[in-house]
Amino acid sequence: MSSRRSFFLSALTAAQAVRVMGANDRVQVAIIGLGGRGRAHMNLYSTVQDCQIAGLCDVDQAALERGQALVEKLGGGKPRGFRDMKEVFADKSIDAVSMPLPNHWHALATIWACQAGKDVYIEKPASHNVFEGIKMVEAARKYQRMVQIGSQGRSAAHKIKAVQLLRDGEIGKVYMAKGLCYKRRKSIGHKPDEKTPLGLDWDKFLGPAPLRAYNELRFRYNWHWFWDTGNGDIGNQGVHEMDIARWGLGRDLPTSVVSTGGKFGVPADDDQETPNTQTATYDYGDAQLVFEVRGNLTGSEGGLGQEGGNVVGNLFYGTEGWMSVDGRGFQVYKGEKSEKTMDEKASREGDVHVRNFIAACKSRKYTDLAAEVEIGVASAALVHLANTSYRLGRKLKFDPKTMKFTGDAEANTMLTRKYRAPYVVPDKV
Repeated sequence: MSSRRSFFLSALTAAQAVRVMGANDRVQVAIIGLGGRGRAHMNLYSTVQDCQIAGLCDVDQAALERGQALVEKLGGGKPRGFRDMKEVFADKSIDAVSMPLPNHWHALATIWACQAGKDVYIEKPASHNVFEGIKMVEAARKYQRMVQIGSQGRSAAHKIKAVQLLRDGEIGKVYMAKGLCYKRRKSIGHKPDEKTPLGLDWDKFLGPAPLRAYNELRFRYNWHWFWDTGNGDIGNQGVHEMDIARWGLGRDLPTSVVSTGGKFGVPADDDQETPNTQTATYDYGDAQLVFEVRGNLTGSEGGLGQEGGNVVGNLFYGTEGWMSVDGRGFQVYKGEKSEKTMDEKASREGDVHVRNFIAACKSRKYTDLAAEVEIGVASAALVHLANTSYRLGRKLKFDPKTMKFTGDAEANTMLTRKYRAPYVVPDKV
C-alpha cells in the first residue's frame, strides 16, 4: 500500500448506510453548473439509458433556463430547476450529481454532496489545493459514495492499452514521462469591474473564494486564469495529460518539484494571473516526470498530432524505446534507430466515462470507477505542487507520507487557503 494511500485511510471514519438501488432503477442525476462543460454533460447523460437528468442547477438564471430547454430538446423532459446546490443535495429523489463547476468549488460541493448521500461526478482537477483533495477522499470513504473525477482519458480504450504496454515493459524500464499542453491561449486583455448582471448570484459563484466586485473576465471560462478560482492551464487542459503521465510512469507523488515560467508575449495590461508558459519537473528518485504548458504559438513534438495549433498529449521514454500518446491514438518506437513498431488508433466513445460512473452508482463498488477520487486527487496534487513552486520561485522538497513540504513553512501555507464563510472546506468531514 502506498504511503499516500495509508495517509488517506488513517483519517477515515465509520461509513453510513446507503440507499440500495434495484438493477432496473434509473439513476436520477442533477447537473450543477451549466456553462460550456455543463452543456456537454447534458448531452452525455441524455445518451445513457440507465440514468435520467432529473434536475439542473446554476447561479445564473439565464443558464438554468437554457439548460432546461436543452434537456427537453434532447428528449428528457423538463428537469427541475434549482438556484442553490444545497437544495439539490437536500432533494431525496436525486441519487447523483454531476458537477462541471469552477475549480474552487470542486471540493466543497463534493463534500456537501457526499454528506447528503449523493454520488458525485466532479470535473477535473479534483481539487483547488492539496488540503481539499485529502478531505474529498475522506468524505467519499466516510459516506460510502461513488466519486468519479472527469479525467476521461482513464476510460479511453487506447490509453488503457498504452499504459498496460508500459507496465508490460514494451519500451523497457520507463525512466521519464513528459506531458504536453501546447494549447493556444490568446491574451484575455483588460476589463474594469462592473455591476453584477441581473439574474446572477455572484456571491454563490465566488463561494469559497474571496469576495470581489464582479468582473466579466473572472466569470465564464476566464476564471481559469485567476488564482482565486482556477489553476492555470496546467490545471485545466494540462491535468488531463498530467494524469496520463503519472499513470504511465506508475508513480504517485514525488519527493521534489521545481516549476518556472511566466506570462510571455502578451500586453502589459493583460489581467491573467496564471502563467501562459510553464515547465514543471518532478523527481521520483529512479524516474522523472516533466510537464510543459505553452499558450503561445508552438510546433509539435515527438510525433504528436497538431490540431488547430494545439499539441496535447504524452511522451514516455524507456530503456528500449519510446511511446507517444494523444487523443488520436498511440505509437511505439523501438531500438537505436527508433523504428515504429506499433500504431494504434483511438475509438471515439464520448460517453464511456459517464457510463462508467453510472454503472458504479449501481454496483456500489468504488473500485469500478475508472477515475476514482483518490486517483484524481493525486494527479491534481501534482498541479498544485508545480504552481506552488512557480509562485514562490524556488525548488521545493515534498514528503508524500505527511503530504507536506519539507522545511518550508511558507510553501505549507499554500497547501490550503483562507475560506470565506459560510463556504468553508471543513477539517472534519
